[in-house]
Amino acid sequence: MRRTLAVLMVAVTSMVALAFLVPLAMIVKETAQSRAVADAERQASSLVPVLALTTRTGDLDLAMARTAAGRRGHLAIHVSGGPASGSTRAPAAEVAKAASQTKAGTIALPSGYVLLRPVALDGTRSAVIEVFVPAADLNRGVFSSWAVLTGVAVVLVLGSVLVGDRLGARVVRAARRLGGAATALGEGDLAERIHPDGPPELVAAATAFNSMANRVAQLLAAEREMAADLSHRLRTPLAGLRLSLDHLGPQAEASKQALTRLEGEVDAIIAAARRPQRTATFCDAAEVLRERLTFWSALAEDQQRPWQLIGATLPVRVPVPAAELGAAVDALLGNVFRHTGEGTAFSVTLHEGKDTVGILIADAGPGIRDPETAIERGASGAGSTGLGLDIARRLAESTGGTLRLDRSSLGGAQIQVWLRTRALKKPLSRP
Repeated sequence: MRRTLAVLMVAVTSMVALAFLVPLAMIVKETAQSRAVADAERQASSLVPVLALTTRTGDLDLAMARTAAGRRGHLAIHVSGGPASGSTRAPAAEVAKAASQTKAGTIALPSGYVLLRPVALDGTRSAVIEVFVPAADLNRGVFSSWAVLTGVAVVLVLGSVLVGDRLGARVVRAARRLGGAATALGEGDLAERIHPDGPPELVAAATAFNSMANRVAQLLAAEREMAADLSHRLRTPLAGLRLSLDHLGPQAEASKQALTRLEGEVDAIIAAARRPQRTATFCDAAEVLRERLTFWSALAEDQQRPWQLIGATLPVRVPVPAAELGAAVDALLGNVFRHTGEGTAFSVTLHEGKDTVGILIADAGPGIRDPETAIERGASGAGSTGLGLDIARRLAESTGGTLRLDRSSLGGAQIQVWLRTRALKKPLSRP
């Protein structure tokens, strides 16, 4: 923006300067020429009284020597019927023509101008005073004046560029602060605010940004409180359920383990909701997938479901917490077990690209009839609430990634969760 403003100021100021300075330069040149011709006329007029008294060559030479043009050899007097006095440059025809005129005139020569001033003498006699004005006298002071005008134009252009740059810097500085604050807010810094500064439009934008940030902080705080409150309420029925399971004895051990895990998830939700803001967290996607497939493998074995885990041998870091990634995987695998019959095969593939990591969950079930509608509405059909797809979609979008639905090579649905990893800067932490 500053460069654009500088170029704009140079263009506008240059046009204005040219519009004024070019005519002014022509006036300066014409003024210098008029001054030189007027000086020649003045010197010619000073010899008219001498011609009224005498036309003798010696007297005329003495009179011409007393003038500046005569001393420089730029003066001549032509008396009809007699020889010319001084240094003549004008053609004889022009001199004869001037003698018949009643006012002075000029003729152009390669080296300058010649002023011819006719003078009427007694009787039929006449004289012509010739004053030569060299080109140097015609342009005296013109080039120095042009240099001054050029300097004034340069100063005007530089001054306009400086003023435009200062104004542009003020606008750019305010815009950059606003952009930086928006980036910080987008990265999760809910305390980011900006001091309104700059042009009125950017002041209004900064004020609106602060209002938006305050509203976002209030909404997120209310959402966290609601999530924490709802999760807290679950503790009472969970406590009652644990007491009931305790009365069932050893045969309820599996249910107790599931209840313990449920209580842990509730505690994690409460802790996450109470945190003022989310910090960047990284996990090993391969480790999370191996852990969750180990959990689901027991149920898959009971239902005689063939399954595969592909690409989860080496560590693959992703910019999401392990608990959230595990919850998304559980939700998607839960959909497979709920919406496909027993014995239906499924597979989980981990794909690591240059800037993305993909988690592909495929099954051999009936598939999803309308994938686009399922992503848009969050429901895959067949009585699904769409909670699993929504959890996976939110997780992908939190990293700048996407959720895609496609037909799998097994014949059923394939859910692709793509997580962007380009912004990762922290090393993967190991527990």
